Amino acid sequence: MSDAHLTERQVDGGHGPVELTDEPIRLSRRDPAQEPERRPVSRRRKVVLAAVLAAGLAGVGALGLGGWRVFQQKDTELTQPPGVAGLTRDDSDRARSTAEYLRDGFAADIDLDRSFGAVYSDPADAKRSVLLFGGTTLLWQPERDLDTLFGLMADETGKVSAVREVDAGRLGGVMKCGTTTGDGGDFAVCGWADHGSVAMGMFPGRAVDDAAALFREIREGVQRR
Repeated sequence: MSDAHLTERQVDGGHGPVELTDEPIRLSRRDPAQEPERRPVSRRRKVVLAAVLAAGLAGVGALGLGGWRVFQQKDTELTQPPGVAGLTRDDSDRARSTAEYLRDGFAADIDLDRSFGAVYSDPADAKRSVLLFGGTTLLWQPERDLDTLFGLMADETGKVSAVREVDAGRLGGVMKCGTTTGDGGDFAVCGWADHGSVAMGMFPGRAVDDAAALFREIREGVQRR
């Protein structure tokens, strides 16, 4: 029987004839005309969705890495050993007075859990003593806080100019150095900050590169995690 006769066929299911037509059999009571049109997802949209997903995953990864760095650095201890980096701690009254002055001024500018100040003399040249001061606390944005401290140094020593980032060494965080002017002429000023500590050093008679290398060595000798 040809397809031309499909409309004329009837099937008796025991309850009367059921007519068969060319219209498709509907398995749902929904009106197809009211169904929203499903458009195929374009290639461009797929690329955009993939990029958004990748960015989201990258953000989660960065957040995890940042959280681990905070956890790793937050519990920091700073000591003042008798000797460090070839320098000797100066415990004279004059040196102690200077160290306390620097420590108190530093602690007034930033809320610290513990603060310290120390003067380290250079056995090879008494005019190249290093003034070191800083403290420990939880810092969420170390670089921002370090930049603020360089600005505050202007109240004590005059503006620190040409501040630039230098290698922070194996302890990480951020380290910067610049130059300021004192009674003895220009000298280097360096600072480091991480999520658990911040410190500054003043280096009379030293250029920035020499001061940065010495500051890294001092840091490795005084900082513990």
